[in-house]
This record gives sequence, C-alpha cells and structure tokens, in this order.
Amino acid sequence: MALPPVVVGLVVAMTLWRSGPLGSLRLIYTPWAIVIAQTIISAPVVIGLTAAALAALDPRLQQQLLGLGASRMQMIWHLWREARLPLLAALMAGFGSVISEVGASMMVGGNIRGQTRVLTTAIVLETSKGEFERALALSALLLVITYLINLALTWVQQKGQRR
Repeated sequence: MALPPVVVGLVVAMTLWRSGPLGSLRLIYTPWAIVIAQTIISAPVVIGLTAAALAALDPRLQQQLLGLGASRMQMIWHLWREARLPLLAALMAGFGSVISEVGASMMVGGNIRGQTRVLTTAIVLETSKGEFERALALSALLLVITYLINLALTWVQQKGQRR
C-alpha cells in the first residue's frame, strides 16, 4: 500500500515536462504539480484503507437500505456514513504519508522560493546550507502543524465514536 515518492516524482515530472504528454498544461514547477504528486503518493494508502473499511461493513446493510427504498446514491451515502470513523483513519494515514515527503516535491515543484517551496523542502535546503537553527525552527513549525492537524482529526474521530 505504498509507492516510492521519488519514483512518483520522476514519473509526474516526466509527464509534466514541456516534452511530456501533459507539458502543454505548463504545470511543472507549480504548486499544482506538487498536489498531483502528493495525491498519487497518498492514493494507495487511502484507497486500501477505504476499501477495507467498506468491506468490513455488514453486507446485509446494503440489502436493507435498498429494501427500504434507498436510491443507489442514498445507499452509498449511508454506507460511507456508517464507515466514517475508519474512513477518517484512512484520511489520517494518507496525510501521514505525505506530510514529511521531500523527494517528489522537489522534483516536480523545484523548491522555488515564494512559489513552490514547502516546509519539508525548506528544511532540506536550510540543512544543506548549514543553517541548522533555521532548519530546526522550520522543523518545529512542521511538527506543530502536524500535531494540530492530527489533533483536530482525532477529535473529530472521537466525537464520532460518542454518537
């Protein structure tokens, strides 16, 4: 349930380069290129955990919903709602797989100051320059942001369990 981020970065970069199949979109070295790469990196984890969450539901629930007259979309909505806590865990795992990723971000984003530099690539840059104080400060900021996002998602998950 994982893809090597540097391989994803290479494939996305080759696809988005001017000579690549999607080069005409001019997405290479843009924030959108980073979003595309990060989405591809997290997809196997999120899809795998989502499939497991939905497979764990009682199969009779689908039949019951259809028997009560639910449309296909209503049935899907209720199944997803029933599996909301494991689905939130899948989201958290996907977030965890990309929050510390560096390779693909640098390959497709270029680490351009003011445009595509993200915290992880900035930490690598500052470390390579020997600016350890700045790298540590950025690392602390990344840890705080990660902690707050995980705290918020855990709070939502715990709130959902009490219902």
